[in-house]
Amino acid sequence: MNSTALVPKQNTELALPLPVGSLDQYIQRAYGVPALSAEEEYELAVRFHKENDLDAARKLVMAHLRFVIHIARGYNGYGLALNDIIQEGNIGLMKAVKRFDPLIGVRLVSFAVHWIRAEIHEFVLRNWRIVKVATTKAQRKLFFNLRSKKKRLGWLNQEEVNTVAKDLGVKPETVLEMERRLSAYDTAFDAPSDDDEEDAWKAPAAYLQDFQTPDPAQVLENDDWKDRQQSRLTAALEALDERSKDILRRRWLTEERATLHDLAGEYGVSAERIRQIEAAAMKKMQASIAS
Repeated sequence: MNSTALVPKQNTELALPLPVGSLDQYIQRAYGVPALSAEEEYELAVRFHKENDLDAARKLVMAHLRFVIHIARGYNGYGLALNDIIQEGNIGLMKAVKRFDPLIGVRLVSFAVHWIRAEIHEFVLRNWRIVKVATTKAQRKLFFNLRSKKKRLGWLNQEEVNTVAKDLGVKPETVLEMERRLSAYDTAFDAPSDDDEEDAWKAPAAYLQDFQTPDPAQVLENDDWKDRQQSRLTAALEALDERSKDILRRRWLTEERATLHDLAGEYGVSAERIRQIEAAAMKKMQASIAS
């Protein structure tokens, strides 16, 4: 992501242009914005919420960009681009400014930290792995705390598992499951392989069956079978006498199907006789198709 997009543009009226060419320049410019005193912050917040002064909101956001950068750097260990993490944190900062009430008696930075971390957490969970590793509340809590709780590299021993579980208020089984998820890695579905050996590693595309895309050979076989069945059905129907053919067509091959009594009236026979003719014609057709 280009560093010029680090300041979100969800609300074009609050777009905060920092015309810089790199992430380092952006960070330098963000830290160059003067910090606000408590009195200045209070005045700007009041102007924004009472008068809808967007320039005041812009100044509040600009003065706290350095704080977002500081928080974002704490998420470098997840393999995601720092500029993307900062971008998400900036979105959280703007949401905090919108909801900040200067009358509650706390500084904006104390209020905004929760919004900034929430946006970054959602971004990390969406993008850290193709397969979600944390879906429940307990799993999310573990995801962001397990690394800091580990005292050494490698797998946790049972004592460490129990300690982490107790500290985070979860079951030991939940800790072990999350550790397995964090230790796993994503595999490219169609990664190329230069090794022609039979026992060489193969990408999943080489052995996983695609149930969504029809097999061309199977499609051709099914179409051919349907054509042959249709031809046999047509030939079997044409081989019947005219009365049997008419009864079957009107009983089964038209939208408004005739009843046995309707056909009995037209042919001057009983409904039972029509049923017998129909049954006999069906048997003839079945024998013809099967042959």
